[in-house]
Amino acid sequence: MTLVWKSGYSFDSDASTYIDAVETADGQALETGVRVAINDFVLGCKGDGIWNAIKASCILAGARTTNGALVPLVGAAPTPNNFDLVGDTDYDRKTGLKGDGSTKYLDSNRNNNADPQNSNHNAVYATSLQATNTVLIAAADPATAAGAGGNGLFTLGSSRCRANAASTTPVLPPTPGLLGFSRSIGSQYTLRYSGQNNTIAIVSDGLLNQNVLVYRRQSVAPSYTTSRLSFYSIGESLDLALLDTRVSNLMTAIGAAIP
Repeated sequence: MTLVWKSGYSFDSDASTYIDAVETADGQALETGVRVAINDFVLGCKGDGIWNAIKASCILAGARTTNGALVPLVGAAPTPNNFDLVGDTDYDRKTGLKGDGSTKYLDSNRNNNADPQNSNHNAVYATSLQATNTVLIAAADPATAAGAGGNGLFTLGSSRCRANAASTTPVLPPTPGLLGFSRSIGSQYTLRYSGQNNTIAIVSDGLLNQNVLVYRRQSVAPSYTTSRLSFYSIGESLDLALLDTRVSNLMTAIGAAIP
């Protein structure tokens, strides 16, 4: 589908394909402003040089239904577990999808080892946060009673980017917005939260052969979150500050376009 908004404005083919798929899942068209917000996000990521590093991603806002929100922007569609896909009670168009702290999570269907050991990122955009140490996005922890040792984990209290040693940064609680990590070399990684980058000097380890999960840590004693997320991204190393700006602009534009 080729979308045209006004003279001098054209829609990117990747954005058009995504918008078409969302509207098919929703069963109705999106507002023009939501379409433009999505298109500007894709064009902006491409202009910044970070688009190709995004390998699995969902915009969990903007769509009219939960099914529309789970259409992948890039990569495989996530598998939803226990979310309301009929009544949409877990979803808000402006603020995203909300976990229940107990059973609801997404399997991204992107394996933790699909991206290189020293070129990877996991990130989410949170519109509200549960102020406890519960998981937001994780390359699943190994099956140990303590659930420790996972090498791709971001919670409100710690992060592990291809490292079995955990960073206790950030100090609780970070503010809503983009939270995540990105590793481009073996000796350290970048952690982003509350609109700032932090360098964490922890050496990378071998990769776990498990899918990355959103809202849940996979272990003998899994933890979940009631946080509300409007975006997630998984893939190769990228500039988290640039991603932060693009996603923040996207969410602001979506909020302004929806009545």
